[in-house]
Amino acid sequence: MKKKGNLFLYIGGAISAIISLLIILGYFWTPYSPTAMNVGAKFQAPSLEHLMGTDNFGRDIFSRVIDGAGTTFFIAVSVVAIGCALGILIGSLCGYYGGLPDIILTRICDSITAFPSFLLALVIISIMGSGKYNIIFALGILFIPSFARIVRSEFARYRDLNYIKSARLMGAGSFRIMFRHILPNTFPVLLSAITIGFNNAVLSEASMSFLSIGIQPPDASLGSMLSDSQIYLGSAPWYALGTGAVIILLILGFSLLSEGLQRMSKNG
Repeated sequence: MKKKGNLFLYIGGAISAIISLLIILGYFWTPYSPTAMNVGAKFQAPSLEHLMGTDNFGRDIFSRVIDGAGTTFFIAVSVVAIGCALGILIGSLCGYYGGLPDIILTRICDSITAFPSFLLALVIISIMGSGKYNIIFALGILFIPSFARIVRSEFARYRDLNYIKSARLMGAGSFRIMFRHILPNTFPVLLSAITIGFNNAVLSEASMSFLSIGIQPPDASLGSMLSDSQIYLGSAPWYALGTGAVIILLILGFSLLSEGLQRMSKNG
């Protein structure tokens, strides 16, 4: 079982590393400008000149995919960072202290999760307007309850253990106990939650851009590119295949990585 768990970890880590390296490379260099149009070169099939072919405006799909993946990656990481940071703060306070703060903050989280998260994100975006940072804000708020629940349950489980009681008797303050003695023990569970949250953020951003309420043209986005490509499935299938493959690999890599981390924490 341990070897199989490591296999998930290795394969997921390799896929994620390759995609991440391409994204980092895209911040500094792409074969062509992601927004440069060349009508004379539109709908060219994949070749050595254009690895994934060109789209309906003659733009290099590979360059746009790298650029769009970088945007999606940045949004997903930012969303998870906001949700995780605030979720840890809320969950630790609720789980450690309990009582009235726990009731109030838990009810707020329950109120947020009572609505379909994607529908609520659409409402927030429609009010605030589309754009990279509005998407990050909307999704970041919606990701807080999931992290808060995980941290709360872990803190509630650890707060009455003997080594925590001993730390209190030795004069350790609440802040030190919470973030020095309890929080590190939540990392195995948090790591899995972070990878799952990353995948959800990728899908949410791609879905919004697919519906034309996320990243707006001429900026590249995997979701909007997939939306544009659907009417050319018969004449230029490489447009959808290249874009869809990157989305699948991005999610698959972190899914396998999450599974490997979960198996490793259970075995170790």
